[in-house]
Amino acid sequence: MANFLDIRSFFFAALTAALTSLSAARAADDFDLSPQQSGRLHTARNDAAIAAIPKDFKFVTPGKFTIAVSPGGPPLATYATDAKTVVGADPDYAYAIADSLGLRLEIVPVAWIDWPLGLTSGKYDAVISNVGVTEQRKEKFDFSTYRRGLHGFFVKADSPITSIREPKDAAGLRIIVGAGTNQERILVKWSDEDIAAGLKPIELQYYDDEAASLLAMRSGRADVIVQPHAQLVFIAARDKNIKRVGTLSAGWPDRSDVAITTRKGSGLADALTTATNGLIKDGTYARILAHWHLSEEALPASETNPPGLPKY
Repeated sequence: MANFLDIRSFFFAALTAALTSLSAARAADDFDLSPQQSGRLHTARNDAAIAAIPKDFKFVTPGKFTIAVSPGGPPLATYATDAKTVVGADPDYAYAIADSLGLRLEIVPVAWIDWPLGLTSGKYDAVISNVGVTEQRKEKFDFSTYRRGLHGFFVKADSPITSIREPKDAAGLRIIVGAGTNQERILVKWSDEDIAAGLKPIELQYYDDEAASLLAMRSGRADVIVQPHAQLVFIAARDKNIKRVGTLSAGWPDRSDVAITTRKGSGLADALTTATNGLIKDGTYARILAHWHLSEEALPASETNPPGLPKY
C-alpha cells in the first residue's frame, strides 16, 4: 500500500507541476510565483513554543519540521514557475512556524487524498494545507488553527450587486456553486430562509469546470459565483474582471477554522498554537496573509482543537 501511495503521489506531483508551468505565464502580476520568493518573511525563535514541544516528541528528521502540502493552486499552495518549488501562503506560514521552533522546513508535496494516511504513518510531522477543523477529523487528529475558513461571493466587475452578507441579500440571484459542496449546503438553507420570509428563492447553477463557470457569469447567465475565498481572490487578480462582494463562513452559521494538523495525542499541537500566537503578536502572521491577499482570513488568535464542523 505504501509503495502504491508513493507512486500515486509522484504522478500527482508531476502532473500538477506540468499544469502549473503551462499556466504560469497567466499568473496574476499581484502574486510572486517565482521559486526564489524574495519577499518571504522570516521570524525569530519563539522560546515558549520550543519549550512546549514534548521532550519525547521525535521529529521525522532531527532538526527539521517536515510538513505535507497539497499544491492545489494559488494563492494557498502551488508549484512555482520552475514547476518544482512549492510556494504560496501555506508554505510561507510553514516557514515562519519552522523559524519559531528553531528548525529548518522540509516540504513534502502530496495529493490531498493521501495526507491522512501519510500523517498517521509518520511520514511528516504535520499537514499545513488548508485543512478545516471538523468533529470527525478531531477523532483522529489534533489541530492548531491559523486561518478562517471562508467562501467568497464574487460578481462581475461592473455588476450592480455591491454586498452579500445574509440570506436576504441573495434572494432571487442566480448563483454558481459546486455540486455536493459545503457552500451548496449553506445556500440551500439560505434559499429556504428566503422563501420562508416571502422572498424569491436562490437559483443555484452548476457547471463542470471553472472556465465554464466564469464564462457563464461574464455572459450574464449567472449573477454570482461562490467558491473557496482564496481561489477567487487569485482569479480576480489574474483576470481583473470579477470582484468580491462578501464572504461566508464555511461553517455558517458558525465559524469554521483552518488548522495545522498533527497526529492525535502527539503533543505537538500546543507548541504549534503557541508559535502561531507568537506570529500574530509580532505581526509576521498579518504580513504573510497580506502578501497573499488573504487578510480577510486572519484569526485574532490560534486555538488548539476548537469546535469543528459537525458531522452531517
